[in-house]
Amino acid sequence: MTTSEFNACVDLHADALYRFIVKNLKDSDAARDVVQDTFEKMWKKVDVVAFDKAKSYLFTAGYHTMIDKIRKEQRAGLLETQHENLVQTENTYSDLKAILDKALNTLTQIQKSVVLLRDYEGYSYEEIGAITGLNESQVKVYIYRARLALRNYLGERGQII
Repeated sequence: MTTSEFNACVDLHADALYRFIVKNLKDSDAARDVVQDTFEKMWKKVDVVAFDKAKSYLFTAGYHTMIDKIRKEQRAGLLETQHENLVQTENTYSDLKAILDKALNTLTQIQKSVVLLRDYEGYSYEEIGAITGLNESQVKVYIYRARLALRNYLGERGQII
């Protein structure tokens, strides 16, 4: 890949990668760091990564960088447990985005990632498998279970059906 192709990759894919990472991390500064680290990794392998495979490489590297960051924060005790989001409150929301974000936070990290890659970013099952290191069957199972959990969460609260 040439320098101009690398710059084109930055222009083409940085926003989508950032959206995916920030949706998972819920921290814009941390998401920017992950995106920057991901592009740095690609720059180090600019001779190996083909331009037509750059998007897949970026999302795979970004996903793994994000997971590494999450694990590091968990070890340091800085990340709150995901079960805090299960505390029931009787708030009425009119903001659909806030409701969906809260529902997404009830999922496990892998479920959240595959659902966002499929439904938010539009990746195929095969591409999601390549990004996450899962096989296609596992991706389908995680997506099914995540959607079922979301449906149950939203239905129990009478929010959205």
